[in-house]
Amino acid sequence: MSEQAQNLNENEELVEEVQQETTATEDPLKEAIARVQELEEQLKAQVEETSKKEQDLLLRTRAEIDNMRRRSEQDIEKAHKFALEKFSKDILNTIDNLERALATPANKEDENIKALFDGVELTLKELLSTVSRFGVEPVGSVGDTFNPDLHQAISMQPAEGFATNQITTVLQKGYTLNGRVIRPAMVMVAA
Repeated sequence: MSEQAQNLNENEELVEEVQQETTATEDPLKEAIARVQELEEQLKAQVEETSKKEQDLLLRTRAEIDNMRRRSEQDIEKAHKFALEKFSKDILNTIDNLERALATPANKEDENIKALFDGVELTLKELLSTVSRFGVEPVGSVGDTFNPDLHQAISMQPAEGFATNQITTVLQKGYTLNGRVIRPAMVMVAA
């Protein structure tokens, strides 16, 4: 072989080696680029997932704050509405005593006693009017239908002129404060 052919052969071998080295160098480079792209996609997915979680957490937190605000407003409203409950229960004894005083048999013909009864009656009316303005209402009248939420049945007896479960006698009036029972009426019910 001639020297020229030998040089050509060597050159071809060198080109082949360079190509192999370039290919060998390109393969790790391509792999590295592919790996970086893969990592970039994973990071984007993680960022997106974290963003969704953060958004969800933000929405849940806002909802919880709204719920807490609503609950506290309801609690304050109930506190205002039922603040008088204990006082109302205590004043009911006074109302009962005034009603008992008016129910006693006495000689109402005597002017002194009549004036006393009139004064007690006016006091009772004014007291009932005052508690009514603050939401205290009496419940339980003769002839009403028995309601276990509002009335406490002491006994059941057959009674003429009354249907079953109708109140025949009110032993003690019941009262509600803004719709909430503060004392059930003690009643007798027709059987």
